[in-house]
Amino acid sequence: MEMRGEVIEKAYGGCWRAHRSPDRPYLVEKITRNDPSEVIICFPGSDAVKDWYSRRNFGETKIDLSRFPSLRSIGNDEPALVNEAFLKRFQGILLAKPSLPDEVEKAMGKKKQIVFAGHCSGGPMAILATLWTLEKYRAPNSHGGIPPLCVTFGSPLVGNHIFSHATRRENWSRYFFHCVMRYDIVPRILFAPLSSLDQSFEQISQSFNPRSRSFMSESVGRSSAISDFYITIMSNAATVTSHDACKLMCITDTTLETLENFIPLSPYRPFGTYIFCTGNGNLGKKIVITNPDAVLQVLFFSAQLSTEAEAAQVAYKSLREHTIYGTELQQIAAQNVVHLDQQQLQKFPLSEDDAGGSNDLGLSLRGRLCLRAAAELEERKCEKEKKLKEKRSFIEQKLTKELGEYREMWAHQRVGFYDGFREHKRAEDFKANVTRLEIAGVWDEIIEKLRNHELPDEFEADREWVDLGTRCRELVEPLDIANYYRHGRHYEDDASSYMVKGRPKRYRYPQRWLEHAQRRPRETISTSCFWAEVEELRYKTANGDASYRNVEERVVGLVGQIEEWCKKGELAKDVFLEGSTFVKWWKTLHPRHKNQPSIISLIGA
Repeated sequence: MEMRGEVIEKAYGGCWRAHRSPDRPYLVEKITRNDPSEVIICFPGSDAVKDWYSRRNFGETKIDLSRFPSLRSIGNDEPALVNEAFLKRFQGILLAKPSLPDEVEKAMGKKKQIVFAGHCSGGPMAILATLWTLEKYRAPNSHGGIPPLCVTFGSPLVGNHIFSHATRRENWSRYFFHCVMRYDIVPRILFAPLSSLDQSFEQISQSFNPRSRSFMSESVGRSSAISDFYITIMSNAATVTSHDACKLMCITDTTLETLENFIPLSPYRPFGTYIFCTGNGNLGKKIVITNPDAVLQVLFFSAQLSTEAEAAQVAYKSLREHTIYGTELQQIAAQNVVHLDQQQLQKFPLSEDDAGGSNDLGLSLRGRLCLRAAAELEERKCEKEKKLKEKRSFIEQKLTKELGEYREMWAHQRVGFYDGFREHKRAEDFKANVTRLEIAGVWDEIIEKLRNHELPDEFEADREWVDLGTRCRELVEPLDIANYYRHGRHYEDDASSYMVKGRPKRYRYPQRWLEHAQRRPRETISTSCFWAEVEELRYKTANGDASYRNVEERVVGLVGQIEEWCKKGELAKDVFLEGSTFVKWWKTLHPRHKNQPSIISLIGA
């Protein structure tokens, strides 16, 4: 584990002190050592309903991509969903005094390890602060610091499956440690919509608020309200986990699909490293799991009731355990830590007699099966990625040998390969078209698997795939564009341009990968789409001055783009050959544009 027991213990103590200072946005916990290497920043929690749920059933909203640009599905261009109340509260902390950004900047400058910590609803603040720091200091070492860590105790869930996907893709999950007691109800609360909790939330939340007079009140803990509260949350958790378990096992359950239309499912899912504490203080086992699908199942099955008679006892325990992390996490001993990695999850014992310490969470047979299924799903994703790697060499060969040689052939003819392919009069053009379709088939398969979440989360950030996707766009997409306009598909209606109607996802996705990898702003026109813009402007300016005036701004924009691309060496030189479609069109433009010195020099080069 990347976090020392001493730091975890200090972080928890700091969280309790932060609870008692709710007027302060955070507290900085000091470690009593000479020149400590860590700075622990702790956030207080809140028991107010408005700080947990917004107006909607589950209170989810789209993440603020201006602050968290990585928290999205890149190819699908879909932002993560997060709890709106938590997000608003964190945004308020960023603007509050003392300044959190200044505290982070100071720690980074001193090369300190920042540990963000939070207990209860202070946990989401720690999570968002860690992600904000990772976004702001994308390469922390270049700012003199090191990546931050996050430790939470009994934290509610924060985001949906895309939130989890994005943190794994960015390789950030390893910085997050979530400690959860076996029966603690708080990490499970957001499985239930606010409407199902009725008026009980405010009353019961007082019992785990250390500032409240009702804190750990026996009357609240033993009341029927907490039993109802617990059962409601776990019933909703059962629906969520059953739905996800069917997906893990590739089972089509029509009953669950029908229920989805009538019963809203919580969007929230776990991420990061979970440390499940089984109880009994230092003697209790600590079960460490990083597979988010497995964590979800454990959140339900570890706190499942064996009999209805247990309801009152377990419900009370679910509140009490929320307050005893300090006792549970003192002096974590290596012999009491069980790491359930991918291999161990795959071989998780189905018999309780064989489970040993790995089943100290009391998982039922169905729960153990679900853990295996979570590991097997991850294995299937990895196997599919391996098969695609075999096809990667096929694509590289096609690009280098066949399309590379095809491009060179047309260069020797003093004609760009775009125009040569557009004319489509030679046998070589026919062969290039077959190659284009072969490569397209592989990429379409990749995109389909991505859309169905059948590949590892890290796939879209794999540098080799990003580079290969860029090469394919540069060499293959111009052929797609030429084929599109050669067949006159743009004449069908006004919205039939290649960029609006014709561009396949096999080019949109890799472009987004590259923009994300290089932190580029989104390009309306990329170099691989250059010919689509030329064709569109050529079509729109073919009817005289009136038409030209309508697109003059786009022509000016294209001039600027060409100059920028040429400075970076990103635009192919065969664009400026005398017989190219671009040069022929350029010479038809108004003198104030066609006489641009920068373009004239390129055409004459």
